[in-house]
Amino acid sequence: MNKFNEKKWFIGVDISKDTLDLSLLCEESYGAFEDLQLKNSLKGFTKIKKWLGKQGRKPEDCAFCMEHTGTYGLLFFAWLETNGLLFCVEPGLQIKRSLGMTRGKTDKIDARRIADYLYCNKAKLRAFQMPSDTIIKIKQLLAYREQMVRIKIGLNNSLRSHQQYEKLSGLRNITEELSAQRAGQVERIAQIEKEIESVIEKEAELKKNYGLARSVCGIGLITTAFMLVTTNNFSSFESGREYACYAGIAPFEYSSGRSIKTRNKVSHLGHRKVKALLANGANSAANWDPQIRAYYSRKAKEGKDHKLIINAISCKLVNRVFAVIRRQTPYVKVYEHNFGNIG
Repeated sequence: MNKFNEKKWFIGVDISKDTLDLSLLCEESYGAFEDLQLKNSLKGFTKIKKWLGKQGRKPEDCAFCMEHTGTYGLLFFAWLETNGLLFCVEPGLQIKRSLGMTRGKTDKIDARRIADYLYCNKAKLRAFQMPSDTIIKIKQLLAYREQMVRIKIGLNNSLRSHQQYEKLSGLRNITEELSAQRAGQVERIAQIEKEIESVIEKEAELKKNYGLARSVCGIGLITTAFMLVTTNNFSSFESGREYACYAGIAPFEYSSGRSIKTRNKVSHLGHRKVKALLANGANSAANWDPQIRAYYSRKAKEGKDHKLIINAISCKLVNRVFAVIRRQTPYVKVYEHNFGNIG
């Protein structure tokens, strides 16, 4: 049974860097809210019990809901998890669209809207599963790597610009310094990648799933690390199709009656970084995997657009990864000549 259905008290939480705004909604008096603002800190969280006590309730009697807010909510999630409280974390856009047309916006109003969303959708919400310490470490290292990559790209652009200046000015010290900085940045990125692998290697279950995912041609270190983080070690998604929807690569039909009928399209809503990584992996697989290469050639001869084919290959890679995780055996390449004498 859905645990949210068992609750009668619902708390919406609007999270910001310094404060939390909470709004309490009771099923028996729908529309009447009790509000509280507190510091986004462990000391601030302790006020929740006292606040609920005034309403004749305990935190265990309530369900909590909040939006994804990046790192600002991590401490509060950990506090809820430690105290064994029921909570869910939902995409902000999903909450916004579910409310229809609205007017005005403050932190207090947002908390009330989240509480209302929790109450109205309690039958289909799933409790949030706090990622392990190892997953959080990998996530932080990936974020740090992304920052270092952006700096490297900036250095590359600056170096090219100053190389043009050098042809006229003759100043080599600037380009030499930029070249050295770029080389140092490349080395730092490589060190971060080794650190990501080292963290994964220390946890047996992560290590096994990491090896299984990497057995699929086109799925490299960073793509696998992102998949481990975004799926919470493949526990948050039940199928490859579900994850493809999350990444924004799954095609959907768009039709209505006789008048509206378009080709299947992917949604623009998705995890852009994962989508880009899968596209890079699909391009690699099209070069190195015989089956994928044959598939690409066949679709290209049919006149399909390159991006469309790569998106389809990305879906294939996701399905392969989820298949090997489900079977707990590495991916095995199947070559056509193996079946030449069958039948």
